[in-house]
Amino acid sequence: MKTYIKFLINLFNTSFFKVLIVFFIIVLITNILEQVEFFKEIELSFFYIIFLSFLNAPSTMFEILPFIFLLSTQVFFIQLIDKNELEIFKYTGLDNLKIIKILGIYSFFLGIIFIGLFYNGSSILKKSYLGIKNSYSDDNKYLAVITENGLWIKDEINESINIINANKVDNEFLLDVSITKFNKNFDVVKIIDSKKVDITSKNWKIFNPTLSMYNSQTTLNEMTMESNFDLQKINSLFSNLSSLTIIDLITLRKSYTSLNYSVTDIDSHLLKIISYPIYLTLITIFSAIIMFNIGYQKNTFFKITLGIFLSVIIYYINNFLSVLGTNEKIPLILSIFLPLIILSIINFISIIRLNEK
Repeated sequence: MKTYIKFLINLFNTSFFKVLIVFFIIVLITNILEQVEFFKEIELSFFYIIFLSFLNAPSTMFEILPFIFLLSTQVFFIQLIDKNELEIFKYTGLDNLKIIKILGIYSFFLGIIFIGLFYNGSSILKKSYLGIKNSYSDDNKYLAVITENGLWIKDEINESINIINANKVDNEFLLDVSITKFNKNFDVVKIIDSKKVDITSKNWKIFNPTLSMYNSQTTLNEMTMESNFDLQKINSLFSNLSSLTIIDLITLRKSYTSLNYSVTDIDSHLLKIISYPIYLTLITIFSAIIMFNIGYQKNTFFKITLGIFLSVIIYYINNFLSVLGTNEKIPLILSIFLPLIILSIINFISIIRLNEK
């Protein structure tokens, strides 16, 4: 590897590490405040709250990596400009395009590492964090999981425990449903079988149920059953995909498909992960182009402020399109790759103009 490439990569690593530390401290403090608010009525040591914040912070850091790359690139160029090293490179024949190329390739390489190692590691920590947090909340009395055998729900309500299994989900209905009711001693009280259950509200409507109890069966036209769950709550239980590794996401997708459950959220999440190295590369190149254009004209405060402003705009555009995709207002692939296409076009035009200067 050539000496100037090593120098640029080392300088970028230094800049990236500085920005990463700053963001990690901000995220950690924010998490600590969040845990203090959540556990305000529970006596926990402050060190345990810090421990929980450390478990949750890496997942948040992964989500804001594009901003970190953007600001790291700015800090990288600020250091080059302040020491006049950028001018020295120009005199030695290292043009703007070569510097952008080096940063782009290295950012793509880092993006692959972050997906393979950091994302999977952060998701494992996030899963542990959610498990610990759930044990201190009322939600530990009921849970829902999706397996190859369908949707399974454990629901404790009105002094009874309901174990519910549904083979399929069709919009607001559970299909081929079996509900086993237990008392507090886990003695079977009755079993309810139905082809269709409406879960729009927490008062479930069970159509044509067959009740089995005391060695006899009774069939009704319709009955209602109170539950802690409705369609919205069930959907929300599976919304935190950041706590799943890539392998877990693929496995969950297979289970969703077998259950006829919507896989749009999972597909969106997987596409975001797959496209992340490209996204980080484009953000780095975008930031580099900005710094080449305003590097000597504005002070450091303006450059950092501009970087934060652009980060916020890019975040909201990405988030807006992602919501449109998951709500199926626009094609899912378009919602993920349209921002990347727009950013690629902007970078391409800007690089041509920059190279002509």
